[in-house]
Amino acid sequence: MKILVCISRTPDTTAKIAFTDNNTKFATDGVQWIINPYDEWYALVRAIELKEKDPSTAVHLIHVGGADSEAIIRKALALGGDEAIRIQTEEQDPQFIAHQIARIAREGAYDLVLTGKETIDQNGSSMGALVAELLDTNYIALATRLDIEGSTAVVNREIEGGEETLSSPLPLVLSCQKGMAEARIPNMRGIMAARTRPLRVEEAQPVELCIHNASFTLPPPKAGVKLIPADTPELLVKLLREEAKAI
Repeated sequence: MKILVCISRTPDTTAKIAFTDNNTKFATDGVQWIINPYDEWYALVRAIELKEKDPSTAVHLIHVGGADSEAIIRKALALGGDEAIRIQTEEQDPQFIAHQIARIAREGAYDLVLTGKETIDQNGSSMGALVAELLDTNYIALATRLDIEGSTAVVNREIEGGEETLSSPLPLVLSCQKGMAEARIPNMRGIMAARTRPLRVEEAQPVELCIHNASFTLPPPKAGVKLIPADTPELLVKLLREEAKAI
């Protein structure tokens, strides 16, 4: 079985957010980058677990981005990926990225394409669906469990009020969320091995862009906290009526 895991790069959650070029671009100076946690903790680790059960399984990584992303790719390889592909581009349009991933998935004849359920920077959750549409294959979102039975994937996912179990023939595109696997950290052996594992770089194929960012806006600063004495509940009621905003 061949598995392709999509790896995206996101700012660390402690990064200070700012914009440049008249608020049309994210300011990257001084930003610490990490692997998107949903891609790392759930999609990648589950792929590695499947490889541990069946050593004939190949786990390949794909990242669409510039050369400054190679540190996070090497970290993903240190966790247990066999090899990686980086598509050279600075473009961040989701449709553009999906086309690059789908081309590699098609050419490599992968049985499974795994993504995280979303990225933590813009909370986008469209990548899996876009790739599946371009590949004309089945897609299951928000999976919490994945088992392979022969040429069939058995998938659990949460739904309102419970959980459902689905089965799909391979190939399949799957987005993964909490519950799929337990997070791991690279060990020294993996870190040393990652230095020599193949990292192939390819040029991006031209794709017509569908989305253009007009501008970014920071949320308004948080207002100060008002402390209400416990013996003045009438003041609390007054503030809730006159100042509190409906959620």
